[in-house]
Amino acid sequence: MVDTETARTIVGIVGNVISFGLFMSPIPTFITIWKKKTASGFKPDPYVATVLNCAMWVFYGMPFVHPDSLLVVTINGFGFCLELIYVGIFFIYSPWKRRRNILLALLVELIFMAAVVAITLLVLHTTGRRSTLVGILCIIFNIAMYTSPLTIMRRVIQTKSVKYMPFFLSLANFLNGVIWAVYALLKFDPFVLVPNGLGALSGLVQLILYATYYRTTKWDEPEKPTSEIEISGA
Repeated sequence: MVDTETARTIVGIVGNVISFGLFMSPIPTFITIWKKKTASGFKPDPYVATVLNCAMWVFYGMPFVHPDSLLVVTINGFGFCLELIYVGIFFIYSPWKRRRNILLALLVELIFMAAVVAITLLVLHTTGRRSTLVGILCIIFNIAMYTSPLTIMRRVIQTKSVKYMPFFLSLANFLNGVIWAVYALLKFDPFVLVPNGLGALSGLVQLILYATYYRTTKWDEPEKPTSEIEISGA
C-alpha cells in the first residue's frame, strides 16, 4: 500500500512532466520568430505575465512560505527561466516601442514581487499566514491568465472551427489541471487546488468544444497568427 506522501510525490512528478511539455509548447512560435527575424503578428503579453506567475509560485513553494512544496518550486523555476528566454527573444526581434513596453512591464513585475517578498517575510511571521497571502495572489494571477483560453473558446464558438485550438494542447491543459488538483487533494492545499481545478474545467470545456465543432472545421483556410495559451505548472 502506497502512503499518501509517496503518492503525492509520484503525482507531483507526473505533473512536472506534463507542465514541462506545456512550457515547451510555444517553441515552434519562437523558431518562426527567429527565422523571420521579427516578432510581428505575435503578442509578448502572455509570456510576460507568465514570468510573474511562475515567480509567485516559486516563492509560494519556498519552505519558509509553504513547506513540503518542492515539486511546485521545480517546475515553476524551470518555467520562470524558460519564459524569460521567450520574453528575451521577443525583445530582440521587436521594435523599440514594444521593447520599451516589455521593459516597463518587467520593471512593474519586479517591484511588485519585491513588495510581496518584503511584506511576507517582514510582516507575516508564520508559514500559515505567509501561505495564505501568497497563495491568494497566486490564485488571482492564475484566474486572470484564463482569459487567454476563454478568448480562444469564444472564437471556436463564433467560427464553428477548432483550427486555432490544437487538440493536444487542450488535452495537455486538461490533464495538467487534473494532476495538480489531485496533488493538492492528497495533502490538502486549497491554493493549488482552486486554480488547477478551474484549469481542469477549462481544459474539459475545450475538449467538448473540439468534439462539437471538429466536423464543421474548414482545415484548408489560410492561417492567421494567434496568441499562445499559457498555463502555470502548479
